[in-house]
Amino acid sequence: MPTTQQLQDFTQQVRRDILRMVHKVNSGHPGGSLGCAEFITCLYQEVMDYSTDFTMDGKNEDLFFLSNGHISPVFYSVLAHSGFFPVEELSTFRLIDSRLQGHPTTHEGLPGIRIASGSLGQGLSVGLGAAEAKKLNGDDKLVYTLHGDGELQEGQNWEAIMYASAKKVDNIIATIDLNGKQIDGATDDVLPMGSIKAKFEAFGWDVLEVVKGNDIEAVLAGLAEAKAKTGKGKPVCILLHTEMGNGVDFMMHTHAWHGKAPNDEQLESALAQNPVTLGDY
Repeated sequence: MPTTQQLQDFTQQVRRDILRMVHKVNSGHPGGSLGCAEFITCLYQEVMDYSTDFTMDGKNEDLFFLSNGHISPVFYSVLAHSGFFPVEELSTFRLIDSRLQGHPTTHEGLPGIRIASGSLGQGLSVGLGAAEAKKLNGDDKLVYTLHGDGELQEGQNWEAIMYASAKKVDNIIATIDLNGKQIDGATDDVLPMGSIKAKFEAFGWDVLEVVKGNDIEAVLAGLAEAKAKTGKGKPVCILLHTEMGNGVDFMMHTHAWHGKAPNDEQLESALAQNPVTLGDY
């Protein structure tokens, strides 16, 4: 198992990758990607049981589905550094004919990608299907999903949330990235949702919170607690409190970097805050 320092180093390199990827093509979503770097790093570097010998069915391995697909830069970086495809391929992000499209797709056959997630609100439905398939197949591995808090304003989520508890799908862990921001501003200004915790609990989920969602040890502890809650008749939800743009001072505490790339000067400043750890592509 990697040490906390190794996971922090991994996360720092992922942040560099995110910044360089979106800067090169002047396009992409750095804010949410930076905010979820610790979480996806922990999933792939310590928590999940998976094979880089990638197959779409994922039998006898844990599965992850990214629902808020616009944060593809963090997903691509973690997948590459975890051995799914060459790290050098990150340099093709959002280019014509690249396998690394702005939103993940399955058409290009990129290892690690099992669903297209450009349209928001659909990932939990897919995750539930995979979780039920595992039950039918006698597969005891888990399904993990990630969703944005603004994404919960999409209606299909709530049909899936209702279904999961009604059918006792207890081999799924859905994580909500609670950064309080979306493309048009604060989620409370765009469409207030009240207590997300109370809503999930009212729908019959087992809910836990990770207050320090950008702290490696807190994230690992939260994922361990969530895993311990599986198999007990209820779906499990993690409310992960993160900071959009985490690790880059001028990108934090604002929604402005939800979908905007840094210019040359801004990139230099951001990379200076995140020195090379694993090596740039």
